[in-house]
Amino acid sequence: MAKFDLHVHSNYSSDGIMNTKTIIKTAIKCHLNGIAITDHNTIKGGLEAKKYKIKDFKVIVGSEIMTNQGELIGLFLSEEIKSKNLIDVISEIKAQNGIIVIPHPFDEMRHSALQPNDEFALCIDCIEGFNSRCIFQKYNEKAIRYANKHNLPLIAGSDAHFKNEIGNAGVITECEDLREAITKGNIEIFGKKSMLINHAFTKGLKKWRKIKYG
Repeated sequence: MAKFDLHVHSNYSSDGIMNTKTIIKTAIKCHLNGIAITDHNTIKGGLEAKKYKIKDFKVIVGSEIMTNQGELIGLFLSEEIKSKNLIDVISEIKAQNGIIVIPHPFDEMRHSALQPNDEFALCIDCIEGFNSRCIFQKYNEKAIRYANKHNLPLIAGSDAHFKNEIGNAGVITECEDLREAITKGNIEIFGKKSMLINHAFTKGLKKWRKIKYG
């Protein structure tokens, strides 16, 4: 049985602070078997982490892309996603044989959250059914109901920006091929909420960087 956190941010995200070495070291201490580094609008963090070649620990290269309709995550990427138009982003992910995920859908506390309608279910591979940074559980529950209605697999991720969040949520599978396990729904999700203070730290970090770098 293997555990993976499928939504982690490194310092390649504008609101991230952890380097990839710290992420991997912390994930191993949390008894994870792998992580997906999903930085905002870049795969640089995932590619850098891949270079370490940690034995028996998987690094999935991903990105959380801001589209013109909200955020999508691409997993198992090999090239940067260049588009911002939602349909074009989906096409770019598919062209790389990547997996398309809607992260924290329906979360009304985030302006970046995508609000998928019924037709949108035909374009994606899975739904993030638990995100540790959803302040209200009702948003995760709404995501689960959407996935069940449309027979979509569920995944989960911590949305970690700080060390104390890594491993807060993720998936468990007995399959050796994680990609296949996700697409076929041969996984279980687990998760607990992130501490509210982490949200405050993120806002503070954004404000500090805006002052420093403009």
